[in-house]
Parts: sequence; structure tokens; C-alpha cells
Amino acid sequence: MRLNTLSKEKQLLAYYKTLHRAWGSPQWWPARTRFEVIVGAYLTQNTSWNNVEKAIRNLRRAKCLSLAGVRNIALSDLESLIRPAGYFRQKAERLKIFVAFVEETYGGSLSRMFRQPTAYLRQQLLSLKGIGPETADAILLYAGQHASFVIDAYTRRILERHQISSMTADYEELRTLWERALAPLVAGPGAVAANQGFLRRSSDAAPGPSPMSRMKRSALAQIYNDMHGMIVTIGKVYCLKGRPLCEECPLKPFLPRPGTIPI
Repeated sequence: MRLNTLSKEKQLLAYYKTLHRAWGSPQWWPARTRFEVIVGAYLTQNTSWNNVEKAIRNLRRAKCLSLAGVRNIALSDLESLIRPAGYFRQKAERLKIFVAFVEETYGGSLSRMFRQPTAYLRQQLLSLKGIGPETADAILLYAGQHASFVIDAYTRRILERHQISSMTADYEELRTLWERALAPLVAGPGAVAANQGFLRRSSDAAPGPSPMSRMKRSALAQIYNDMHGMIVTIGKVYCLKGRPLCEECPLKPFLPRPGTIPI
């Protein structure tokens, strides 16, 4: 039987509490700078994070992991550096477009860009070629410390297997559902303080702390950061695309009855 909207929100809130008790903050996103987060958000489209890391290492070695670096490098050379991430011609062009946008609109200042209101900046990002809702929200949350929840393939897979939504559910509906579900964590006696929860992490998959994972952010942005990072861990370690490891997963108690899990 499908859950109603209210029980969906309560279940998602229970996911956060269960995983946070077990792991604390997953300390995600693995990056040294805001621009590295942005580059990673572009490059991770339609490829694995391992391939993204190879491309980022190439950019770092070439001293191109900055606005000026991407602006000054020839398009063909940029394509060559990010080739491991796939779709390298499209992604190189789109990185160039983003850099031009920041320079033309914000005088080359990411700080000035991220000082804009979340909804306004989100619409600006969505207007750029190559930026869809997931990429825009990843940039806002992880590079800009804005409270904007990210819906990715891991999130969709987990929700489908738990019979909360389908893989094709509307992005904005899912984002709104998660944001409503997590709202009680910043209101009332159970509120969570910003930048708390770095005491424990999963020994299975969560990366070590990065400079960007320790950035100062609001309590709500921290909660979104933690929740999405924990979803990434679940997706990589337990809720595998081919054969899920449900018996070992911390979210096993929330699964529907046996025999109803889509593989």
C-alpha cells in the first residue's frame, strides 16, 4: 500500500535520524574549493565519480582548476584534460559558458554570485546551457552553502525501492517533499545546530573530510548536506543498481514487505 504524503515526510525524516545516529556527517562534497565543486557538478553528469576525479586531477596538474584557468585554456586543451569524464566536448563548452557567465554577470567573483538570493540564483543557473535542476542544486548547496536539496539517481532509486516514489517522479515534487520532511529539524526543541555531527562517519564509503565539507553554513544547509551525503553512501554501498544489499543496509527497517523491492 502506498504511503500518503504525510507519512512519506515522516519516513524521510526517520531516514535522516537513523543514518545520522549511525554515521554522523558523511562530510560530502569532496573538494578543496568552490570552483572545484562546480566543475565536479558539471563533470559528474552521465559518468561515475571515479572518472570525475581523474579529470579533476588533470585540471589540477595543468593549473586550470580555477575561473581564470578555464577562461584562458584553449577549448581543445580543456577537452583533452576532462576526457576521462566523458562527453568531454559538451562539458568543456559548458564550463566555458559558466565561466563567461560569472565574469560577465558578477565580475568574476563567485562570492558575489553566491550572495544572491537562492531562488534568484537558481533560476540564473538553470538558464545556462548544461545546467539542469540536479546540477544547479549541487552548485548551490555544496559550493554556495545555500539550502537547496539535491535529487540524484541514488535518491530516486532508494525512494522507488522503498515505494515512496518512482524513478520518473517530478524533480521539483521530490525536492519539495524532502525539504518539507527535513524542516522540523531546524524548528523546535529537536533543532540541529549548524556544522554539528562531524564526530562519526561510515567506515564503508564516506570520504575523509575535505575543505569544502567543513565550510560554515546554516543549520538547514548542513542538514541538506548531510542527508544527501548519506544518500550517496547508501547508494554506493548498499542500494546498488544491480543487486541491493538490503540485509546490511541501515535503512532495512523501512523497506516494504519482502518480494516487492524493484531490482
